[in-house]
Amino acid sequence: MIQKTFTRTRIATSLSLILGATALPAISAEEVSANAAAHSDVEVIEVTGMRSSIKESTRLKRDAIGVVDAISAEDIGKFPDTNLAESLQRITGVSIDRSNGEGSRVTVRGFGPQYNMVTLNGRLMASSTLPDGGGASDNRAFDFQNLASDAVKSVEIYKTANAAAASGGIGATINITTAKPLDNPGFIASIGGKAMMDTSVRDGVRDYSDQVTPELSGLLSWTDEDEMFGASFTGSFSQRDSSSTSANIDQWRNGVYDGTVPDMVPGTAVPNTPTMLNNPPGMGENFALPSSISYRLWDRQRERTNAQLTLQYRPIETITATFDYTYSKLEQEQQGTELSIWMSDYKSDITFTDGLNPSPLHYAEDKRDQAPRDIATKQKYRNSITEDVAIGLNLVWEVNDDLTLAFDYNDSSSESSPMSSYGNDVTFGIGSNILAQQGGYFGTSGLPDIMVGFDDCDSRIGLNCNKAFDVSDVGSSIYQKSHAYNTNDITQIRIDGTWEFEDGQIDFGVESREMDNHSTQSSTNQSMGDWGVNNPGEIPASMLDAIDFNDSLDDYKVAGWTQAFRGDTIALANWAAPVYGLDLARDTALATDRRIQEDVTAAYVKFSYAGYISDLPYNISVGVRYEDTKSTSTANIAAPTAVRWVSNNDFTVDQGAFVDAEMRSESNSYSHFLPNIDFDIDLTDNLKARVSFGQTIARPTYGQLSNAVSITGGPGAPTVLNELNGSATQGRASLVPLESTNIDISVEWYFDDTSYVSAGYFRKDVDKFIGNAPIIGDYYGLRDPSAGPRALQAIEDLNAAGIAVNETTLFSQVAATQLGETIYADGHTDNYYEKEVDVFANSDDPLMNFLSQSPTNNKSAVIDGMEFAVQHFFGDSGFGFQANYTLVNGDIEFDLASTATQFALLGLSDTANLVLLYEMDNFSARIAYNWRDEFLNNAAIYSNEPEFTEEYSQLDFSIGYQVTEQFSMSFAGINITGEDPRKHGRTANQLTSAEEWSARYELGLRYTF
Repeated sequence: MIQKTFTRTRIATSLSLILGATALPAISAEEVSANAAAHSDVEVIEVTGMRSSIKESTRLKRDAIGVVDAISAEDIGKFPDTNLAESLQRITGVSIDRSNGEGSRVTVRGFGPQYNMVTLNGRLMASSTLPDGGGASDNRAFDFQNLASDAVKSVEIYKTANAAAASGGIGATINITTAKPLDNPGFIASIGGKAMMDTSVRDGVRDYSDQVTPELSGLLSWTDEDEMFGASFTGSFSQRDSSSTSANIDQWRNGVYDGTVPDMVPGTAVPNTPTMLNNPPGMGENFALPSSISYRLWDRQRERTNAQLTLQYRPIETITATFDYTYSKLEQEQQGTELSIWMSDYKSDITFTDGLNPSPLHYAEDKRDQAPRDIATKQKYRNSITEDVAIGLNLVWEVNDDLTLAFDYNDSSSESSPMSSYGNDVTFGIGSNILAQQGGYFGTSGLPDIMVGFDDCDSRIGLNCNKAFDVSDVGSSIYQKSHAYNTNDITQIRIDGTWEFEDGQIDFGVESREMDNHSTQSSTNQSMGDWGVNNPGEIPASMLDAIDFNDSLDDYKVAGWTQAFRGDTIALANWAAPVYGLDLARDTALATDRRIQEDVTAAYVKFSYAGYISDLPYNISVGVRYEDTKSTSTANIAAPTAVRWVSNNDFTVDQGAFVDAEMRSESNSYSHFLPNIDFDIDLTDNLKARVSFGQTIARPTYGQLSNAVSITGGPGAPTVLNELNGSATQGRASLVPLESTNIDISVEWYFDDTSYVSAGYFRKDVDKFIGNAPIIGDYYGLRDPSAGPRALQAIEDLNAAGIAVNETTLFSQVAATQLGETIYADGHTDNYYEKEVDVFANSDDPLMNFLSQSPTNNKSAVIDGMEFAVQHFFGDSGFGFQANYTLVNGDIEFDLASTATQFALLGLSDTANLVLLYEMDNFSARIAYNWRDEFLNNAAIYSNEPEFTEEYSQLDFSIGYQVTEQFSMSFAGINITGEDPRKHGRTANQLTSAEEWSARYELGLRYTF
């Protein structure tokens, strides 16, 4: 075991107090004596390793005022997990959201990522992101994928209110502390490397990822002999490649059963066999039908670069100056292929489930006398680069034995943008009109099966009739591109002070911070072979390769149709650009141009005292924080000019020109007094009881504060046949933060320096929760081309011709009339009309209605729960364990029987952890089990339809061996059993998404000089 010596001065203690450990107890008379000893020449021996890090975390928890948990590094550069979020999930009450199998965001006590404040050395961190699939970023949450763990000394989770900390965390404030050179005197250097193997990486057609990728890190820390100057630098680079295959259903559309379902086989169909509804819902019962089934294959590459430079100067014992520069860059690319079918009409055979909200076990559409429709095999390319820069300056002055003052300046910025000039989300549409029948089989586990009736011989389509799915059957459809940008800037200035007196101290301070978040986004659809795939065989055969989705599935093998084609999205775009006149550059017509600015002025005071009640030592801390916030929401958006009806159930929104954009600005202001009281008492030498009361706030997301209406899409079908609305988003600049009143009660028994048992109860009464009020209305004078006199006349014409009326024939009839011909004249097909005609609204058409969910502070909720934890090492055996369980309850749940708009608490779930530990001499090992119960993650993923994330568990391990005092080796496995996430709607049969994940392993070496 490596041993290391350092001297901890009082000024270092003060510095850590102000920068991070703001929940330390009041200084008692006994601690004054201990500090005096620390100021002498006595050496403090620190034993490093897994057990020592647990000992330090236990000490932080025990000594803190309020409910605090912490994770400490085993040694400099040796945090327990490469990913900080993966470490945080081991803490009681903490659960994580995973992206591509890796921890990304943190939920604490049921409050999601946007309700938790993440700070670096006590400072706010600017954060930006680009959402997958296009769209504008609106989230305040910090993504832990941006930050490597190499420079991290500890992570502290403050679950109770603290007047000295910046507001914004209702669930918790998570403070990441990094090592400082003057805290570790002398010269320290280490270099490490890892080989990471991700077993999800596929070896197949057009694979873009490498299974084994590198991670490198290094650290230099130096102080002079007098400990006057100090400098440290940490840097890391990691590359991770991965693959995944998933299934998705975009929408579950609810209806009320009246003996029929929408778009049944019409009586004019040939052959005239009616729709078979097996085990149908009861009359008046709600039921759900799927809109689509898609399989998606992704290859992903991620590169992360982190660096931090820290300079310290201590000219005299009582003054310390610290300058730090922190940089991170995250680059991500994804190459995807999607195989999908979209449900429409001629529903021929459906077997429903039993129970609540019946949905299909088996679903089939038979086109019969219609021409075959298209199956899609889209190619996708996503990319982004996020760069974060933070510059900080801190001055700490110990004025005298009683008074310490500190000045802290923080300038933090973050920018997310596309890596590619083509955009951050690009889709090259490819399809083939071979679907004579389509449908699927569904179940409560696994993936749905896509069922296809293949037909490449219909003369109306004109394929090669070789009874095989080949490149000559496919053609281009729609080219889609999205360009999004997101910047976030924070400037923060703090002045803090601590005045110590006998048995207590007073902390006080003022703060000023400015935040500016700017998001822009544009997206366009450009026609190639159009939705009808009118030019099969046009794509050069060398640009597409046949794939079978089952080749990339291990856990979720499917029995239905799995054939598709894979190509390079950008190469295909460059091929199509001269053929179809595509504009591959960024569209200057912005769908979103939003800026949110917040100026916060704050002051706080906190009184802490240590005393005795009947010889029982106690600590009490009483504080109050005042914050005044002024916000401005500005939007600069050109009004959309039209909604085009482009095929049977597809609509396109034409955005206005950038030069016609109008700026709208709206201001808001609010203030809060946030009190907190923390009390703890040692009932015995080893038994501690705590009670805490406090008030906290969490601000709305940026998207919720937008003061503009953005039109995001048209209706899902012609409105003359269905009571559907277009889609829009709008915020409310006058929103105010959520306000929570919090109570915590806990008991902790410490029976050794690394062993304890704890039980706690927490309750949060939250007012001004943000609910959604549905608003249906028309915007920007946009009219509906599918509901006016032309559509009504088309229905009459179809009935007169004896042709069934559905969304496909309706579009064809309107298009034929626009072309001045009889429908289906000269052999023209539905595909022909979709290729030749876009239907624009005219002055006779009604205004189009759009459904938006407008946020409003109109909800209250109570969240409470229990936390249980036990930690123990068995003497000198080397064996130990950690175990915890958290129960979380809320008083507002989603009502599965109701199809109305609902407010419900998201992210509430029980969690559990069990970690088995062993450390003896130079060998250490850990195996960790993490479990999270099912939870509601979206109350309206489509219309008023919910999405639940099913329960998930994961098993990880790590092994370490200290070969010499300088050289160590490690081996770790993450998700070693290859568990897979799955999400569903109202019932488990209503899958929304499921993805196949695999184990990944890391082999590491580290040398310390």
